[in-house]
Amino acid sequence: MRAVSPSARPAYQTASSRQEIQANLADIHQRIEAACARVGRDPASVRLLPVSKTVDEARIRMAYAAGCRLLGENKVQEAHAKWEAMADLTDLEWAVIGHLQTNKAKFVARFAREFQALDNLRVAEALDRRLQDEGRSLDVFVQVNTSGEASKFGLAPDEVLDFARALPAFGALRVRGLMTLALFSSDETHVRPCFVLMRRLRERLRQEAPQGDAFAELSMGMSGDFEWAIEEGATTVRIGQAIFGSRALPDSYYWPDGTRAAAR
Repeated sequence: MRAVSPSARPAYQTASSRQEIQANLADIHQRIEAACARVGRDPASVRLLPVSKTVDEARIRMAYAAGCRLLGENKVQEAHAKWEAMADLTDLEWAVIGHLQTNKAKFVARFAREFQALDNLRVAEALDRRLQDEGRSLDVFVQVNTSGEASKFGLAPDEVLDFARALPAFGALRVRGLMTLALFSSDETHVRPCFVLMRRLRERLRQEAPQGDAFAELSMGMSGDFEWAIEEGATTVRIGQAIFGSRALPDSYYWPDGTRAAAR
């Protein structure tokens, strides 16, 4: 049985209770298991990262009650505000998965467990400096623009190796792997090559980068395409709307060309 194409799936209904969120999480875990079974992978090798951007505090607390302990956010200040508001949930951690400007590195350094959109050395330097001040370290993923779209952030695939060679200079950054946003399409033949490219790039980094063994993770796949990503080696899938429901804010609020938010 193959993964169902994104266009064939029903619209995402808003989950407004702990039970509904829990049911959605269970459904996604079942789909993760099925995707792993198709390619002979252990489901334990795939981490589900729920994405809570635009989700209000009340529903995030429901997600926490449903078992979520790590949440992904695109906008740094939104994530920081939620972290402050829910400081009583001492084991709830946050991953920043959206583009970061250097002047906001201080926020990420203060609270985030991981940062999944590292794509330039100025941000690496700013994060490292702020983390040193905070006495913290941070897991980071290098973002790669696998679809070649000008509207997306991320390094071109042929720039990643040189970038990786510069990262050992930043001692507070713990390299974990690569992250990408695939082409947003219901056509598997267009989407899957983005994931294949990531897997092959990781293999090259493991052989040629100074921290090659550190590039173990592939963060790729969202609500509309995560099964394809898993079949191609994803170790983290970032899923929002299939857990929490469709968002009220327009896609352009998060993505320059207004195309990507619909999928996560």
